Amino acid sequence: MTHRLQTPASARRAPLLDDSVRVVDGAVLILDRRVFPRSVEWVAAVDAEEVAAAIAGMVTQSSGPLYAAYAAMELTALQVADLDLDAAGRRMRRAAEVVATARPTNGHPREAVEHVLAAIDEAASTPQLVEAAVEAARDGSDLYRRRSRLLGDATVALLDDGARILTHCWMDTYLVETVRAAEAVGKSFEWVATETRPYLQGARLTSHTLAEMGQPVTLITDGMGAAAMAPGSGLGPIDALVTAADRVSLDGSVVNKVGTLGLAVAASAFGVPFYALVQAPDAGAPTADDIVVEERDGDEVLAVGGVRTASDLVTRGWYPAFDVTPARFVTRIVTDRGAFPADRVADYHRKQQA
Repeated sequence: MTHRLQTPASARRAPLLDDSVRVVDGAVLILDRRVFPRSVEWVAAVDAEEVAAAIAGMVTQSSGPLYAAYAAMELTALQVADLDLDAAGRRMRRAAEVVATARPTNGHPREAVEHVLAAIDEAASTPQLVEAAVEAARDGSDLYRRRSRLLGDATVALLDDGARILTHCWMDTYLVETVRAAEAVGKSFEWVATETRPYLQGARLTSHTLAEMGQPVTLITDGMGAAAMAPGSGLGPIDALVTAADRVSLDGSVVNKVGTLGLAVAASAFGVPFYALVQAPDAGAPTADDIVVEERDGDEVLAVGGVRTASDLVTRGWYPAFDVTPARFVTRIVTDRGAFPADRVADYHRKQQA
């Protein structure tokens, strides 16, 4: 079910989308990003299965599934408090499985549930399990935010004051922390955002949050990205293409919202640096072939915002939700440990081991 909230913009101290998952009164409340900002609605999920359904149904995207996964594990821990230890552990593992597999490409839910399961592995009683799980879920969310701040600092260090930045889709916490990092060192940027069909994350989420944070932003359609980066663009020069990455393999391939590949190729052709943001490359993915690229129902491209835009005669659509950008088109991959040349991003983990 959904709950409607009205939150005046003047009352917000931070972007609303920066606090979009909450555990309240026996449920996980997830801000429905499919209808935001036209409507502020919260989807109430009463168990891990409903959280997984919300993730799969695009109620939340980008960093949102990570926060939702942590919330699902916290809620499940609270729900198993009256079970014996073995039964509680089984329920936690079932919850972890369903949440981790809700969407195949976004690795955030898997990372979240693994963090919580590791924390409860040594629990000797159900109360210990509950306490450890709740603490791990909350600490995990906080850690993600801290790492995103480091990533934001590293991104801002690559950009000149006054830079005009083209971005695609919705960077979520990475975007918020990059803006905050720029403000902390006295830099200002101008943003150009693609609309990002078919869910229009750029038009509804990215541009809204940038404007909410006082950032100048210009919205363009998805087909305008190459023209924006071409010499003589009416927007003025684009100084950098900056996007998040849902996953990065160890060979430097960037998996992100479909459309990123085309923008990266155009950026390379026009000498515009492309910076892809991810907290860490996936140690379990040597190449992009080791990452499942989700294909969603093709009917989703036949409509926008629930309104059909295709002719009634058209019955087939194709919607790969992500695409793969080879390392040769990526200038730097920016992590919480700094920026790496794409073909050397595996050094991230070697640095960790050292």
